[in-house]
Amino acid sequence: MNPRRWIRSGVLRGLVALALAIAATPTLARQGAAPGKEQADDAAAFKQFGDRVQAYQKLQRAVESGLPALKPTDLPEMITAHQETLARKIREARPHAKAGDVFTPAACEAFSHASRSALAGPDSAKSRAYRQRGEADTRMRLAVNEVYPDAEPTTSLSPALLAAFPPLPVEVAYRVVGRTLVLLDVKSRLIVDIAERVLPPPS
Repeated sequence: MNPRRWIRSGVLRGLVALALAIAATPTLARQGAAPGKEQADDAAAFKQFGDRVQAYQKLQRAVESGLPALKPTDLPEMITAHQETLARKIREARPHAKAGDVFTPAACEAFSHASRSALAGPDSAKSRAYRQRGEADTRMRLAVNEVYPDAEPTTSLSPALLAAFPPLPVEVAYRVVGRTLVLLDVKSRLIVDIAERVLPPPS
């Protein structure tokens, strides 16, 4: 081959490769940036969720401080009476509470991402143990500011999900009903908020 032609051919190939690399750079940048943006958005959503949980915690403590203290007792009727009074007073303190006040849309997305990640992999069967026999009835009616039925079991999160979700103060706890995540007031058994279809479907 003519040396000059060989040089021109090599230069042309180099220019084509360079043009393809430049064209692909924005796509690769977007692909690389997507996970980082999602993580940042989820972190911000969890921060907002934590702030709203703290606001509820302050409200619950303020309401309970205005009630007669529950003295140590073995009488279930006394405990139930205090529980019902606390629930009623909290309900009166947040009369317009609705789904999404604590589990905001952004927080629901963050919980969905975290749960999918936590329930993936070789240990997913153990992580989905909360779906086994004895779990809460998925047909149960759930409503914010209503009391979680005493007759229904309270299904807790698996360790994998607990590790993936934001920690909670002792006044509230996560509960699971099917694919719905419930934020429950432990003392009054009042449903603080619900996030529907957050957990992945059964595999």
